[in-house]
Amino acid sequence: MKERPSMRDRFKRSVERLLPDQTRLSDLFWPFQPTTERKTPAVRRRAGTNSPLVETNDFGSNPGGLRMFMHVPAGLPAGRPLVLVLHGCRQDAESYDRAAGWASLADERGFAVVYAQQREANNPRLCFTWFRPSEVTRDRGELMSIRQIVSHAAGLAASDPQRVFITGLSAGGAMTAAMLANYPDVFAGGAIIAGLPFGAARDATRAFDAMAQAPDHTPRAWADLVRLVSPRMAHKPAISVWHGTADETVALSNGRALVDQWRDLYRLPKDAFVEKRLKGRRTRIWPDKDGKPLVTFHEIDGMGHGTPVMAGEGGGHAVSREPFMLDAGFSSTLEIAKEWGLTRKWKR
Repeated sequence: MKERPSMRDRFKRSVERLLPDQTRLSDLFWPFQPTTERKTPAVRRRAGTNSPLVETNDFGSNPGGLRMFMHVPAGLPAGRPLVLVLHGCRQDAESYDRAAGWASLADERGFAVVYAQQREANNPRLCFTWFRPSEVTRDRGELMSIRQIVSHAAGLAASDPQRVFITGLSAGGAMTAAMLANYPDVFAGGAIIAGLPFGAARDATRAFDAMAQAPDHTPRAWADLVRLVSPRMAHKPAISVWHGTADETVALSNGRALVDQWRDLYRLPKDAFVEKRLKGRRTRIWPDKDGKPLVTFHEIDGMGHGTPVMAGEGGGHAVSREPFMLDAGFSSTLEIAKEWGLTRKWKR
């Protein structure tokens, strides 16, 4: 009788199908040796011919060697919100924005948007290094670079410090979780799409294991990983988790572990949620004592690995097909913006 492949083997094959021929699976996460390019400021330029994103340099010491792309709508007044976006592997700021539509939505709703972008010198697949402790420790590595990007962007746009938000996909989703865990005071809310909980792995090998199946921790153990880095959390950012039930790259168990991590951190009872069913997805909301959502979990029926998008005209819609940006019949960008209160049309 032929032996069935293990979950880890099935996971590896699903990931390898996403990679170009002759690409090593380890290249998806394991960066080259650091080079002098790692701290070289980027040249200021537009991301692409038709892209509204503009690259900004000199945003700080940039220990993680990342790049910064930003869009501030013309005439945007001071005191408006700021949204930080972190792309996934094999993506960049421009490609993610074409399908997610954050910049176009910023023009309609009146907020600034900024992207942190990985460099090939750090990772050949353009993945953020979410699993390496030196990159996800407060005020170090890529985490510090992203923090500097947020601070610089907020200064350039004169953003409201009480309305700074973060979202990310996959490796960018895992890095979003790391930012929220280490800098909860910076963000009003975060949306983690097909990501992993903070502390899920500490090296590349365990990263693959975690992606295939979230580590078997109790909710308290998951939350303790955040408590360790933020022991005095005075502010509770609203957490929104999005995950496809058919994701074969980052298992759905990671979305559930994320919910456990933040629900326990906020001391929300497991069964104290409100459930909503929309076409093709199930949403569970854990509110605070005043009824304000603190943790929200969106499970998208039958969706694989990627960000739920919808083609169309107007802000928050996809204008091109991009890798790992999946037609789901709704725009997660619009839904996330609604959760964050970014709903009103901006009157210039």
